[in-house]
Amino acid sequence: MSISYNSFCDDFYVDMYINTRFDLPSERDTLLAFFERVKKQYPGMTILNREGTEYCLDESAQSEHNLWVSVDVDRLGAGCVNPETFQQAFDLPRFVIGLVPYMLGVRSLDIESVDLTFGMDFEFAGNHNDIISEALFGGSAFSRLFDIAGPGPLNLSPSAIIALNEDCSTRARIAIESRTDEAEIRSGKFDTDKPISLFSTIRQYPQAGQEFELEKVFAKICALAVEYMDEKVVPNIVLPLTNAIAHRR
Repeated sequence: MSISYNSFCDDFYVDMYINTRFDLPSERDTLLAFFERVKKQYPGMTILNREGTEYCLDESAQSEHNLWVSVDVDRLGAGCVNPETFQQAFDLPRFVIGLVPYMLGVRSLDIESVDLTFGMDFEFAGNHNDIISEALFGGSAFSRLFDIAGPGPLNLSPSAIIALNEDCSTRARIAIESRTDEAEIRSGKFDTDKPISLFSTIRQYPQAGQEFELEKVFAKICALAVEYMDEKVVPNIVLPLTNAIAHRR
């Protein structure tokens, strides 16, 4: 099935992270063997970088979809930029999930949580705070706080965490990130290269008395992430935001 979210934004990306209780292996041979196995499955992933304690295998910057896999001290991830189908978005994370018990020693008891994030970037050459205020706070009690003399909010990056089941082990986090800073507001000159970003994350924690089976958990949060985007995030957050941006252009 094709992904319709791309039509709402300038960049759409899918990120999966497995957060662990114990440190992941950091030995050279173990990490190289893991990344080589990923590269064998995805030959375009040829660039291995290190930033601090994180190692990341990536495609070239010219790649259309830019697949990546990373290993940090207690977190490993995989993702894709601008996937055209859900299969393309989920294939690499699913492949990594199949490898980690055998190549990195990740077991059920070791897993703190699993995250799946749908991210969107919206280009806007102006005050991000104004757009977010107009799109998401218009007519609300919060909007009255902004109705004062002066330039308005210096930082407006709303976020919320919502429990999706009774024991709170399944959660959604919605965050909208403004990248307008105070210097831009004072000068009236805004950076055109920094987008407004939206992150919709489904996180699953282990549930008492249940085995944490990564493959099944990932399938569950994939379905939840799509459902939550379609029913909640797109109509209530994305569309008001894109409409507000369109009216300013």
